[in-house]
Parts: sequence; structure tokens; C-alpha cells
Amino acid sequence: RPEEARTKMPRTINSSRAVKIPQGVTVTVSARIVKVEGPRGKLQRNFKHLNVQIEKKKSEVEVSVWFGNRKHIACVRTVASHIQNMITGVTKGYEYKMRFVYAHFPVNFTIDDSATKVEIRNFLGEKVVRSVPMLEGVTITRTKEIKDEVVLVGNDIDLVSQSAANIQQSCLVKNKDIRKFLDGIYVSAKGPTNHMKYI
Repeated sequence: RPEEARTKMPRTINSSRAVKIPQGVTVTVSARIVKVEGPRGKLQRNFKHLNVQIEKKKSEVEVSVWFGNRKHIACVRTVASHIQNMITGVTKGYEYKMRFVYAHFPVNFTIDDSATKVEIRNFLGEKVVRSVPMLEGVTITRTKEIKDEVVLVGNDIDLVSQSAANIQQSCLVKNKDIRKFLDGIYVSAKGPTNHMKYI
């Protein structure tokens, strides 16, 4: 008995997603390099590593893929989300709030005059000074109303979130039970400026 021919799912002919461009924002697309300019500044991102079609049409940017497989089609939404994040960044900006957690040894957190570098002392009573520079375009300030809280602000969501991660990773508890020793600096809220969600 001959084996039955395996039927394949038909390929999707075209998969596309549009991102609206708000007023006051200019977007230019050239050879899969997207530049976004708005009231807060400029952002640029290179998508040449992805085989997608990016076109600007009047008041929107369209990302599309022709005859793509499942993984290929997934890139469409990824690129559209990146462009949307760039637009949000140059219009509203991004904020990450971080809180200090300690049981016994209070964390000494100092910010330099340019607000682009922090030094952490007395973490778990250690003498070592932890120095963490902020990434390009990210500034950090202390919150006046709430004790032991800092706010990171910037236009690029990747750089703001990575700066917050660098601070958190610099204060990891080593060689102790992390269920008991909960000391550290953790992200408590994040999102666009004035539209943050608490974690």
C-alpha cells in the first residue's frame, strides 16, 4: 500500500501590520533603516537582519512579509512593535522606577552630577563600591517624595530597561539563601512617562 502523501499547510500569501504615525512625529525609512524624530529627540534602528518589507504610506508605516513561514511572519509584529516603541519614546519617553530593599544594612546610593553614573555602597555591609554607568541618553534621579526610590528616564526603551537591569544585576546576593536575603534594588514600576504600570 503506497504511503499517503503528506499534505502541507498552504503558505500565507501576505502578512502585514501598520503602525500609525502621530502628529509631530516624522518617520523616514531607507533600506530597512527606520529613523523616528519627535519632540523629545531622534531614534534610529536597523532591521537589515530581518527579511521584511518596511514602507511609509502617508500617515503610517507598513511592515509586510510575502509567502513567509511561521517564524518569518512572527517578525512582522516584532518590527511593528519596535517602531511603535520608538514613536512612544520620542513623544512620551520611558520611565523605570526602582526601589531599594534591605533588612539591616542600609544601601548608600549616590548619583554623580551628570546623572549618568551611580555608585552603590554598603550593600549587605560589603566594603566594595559598585559603580554602574547609565547607557547613552538615560538619566537617573532620586524621588523626593518616596525614600529609597530612583527613577530612570530616557527615550530608547532598550537602553532604559538595560540600565535598570545593570543596576539590579550589580546587587545580587552571592553564597546565601536568596529566599532569606532579599536585599537588592528592584524595578517597581515601568512604562511610558505618566503611564507607568506597577509590577
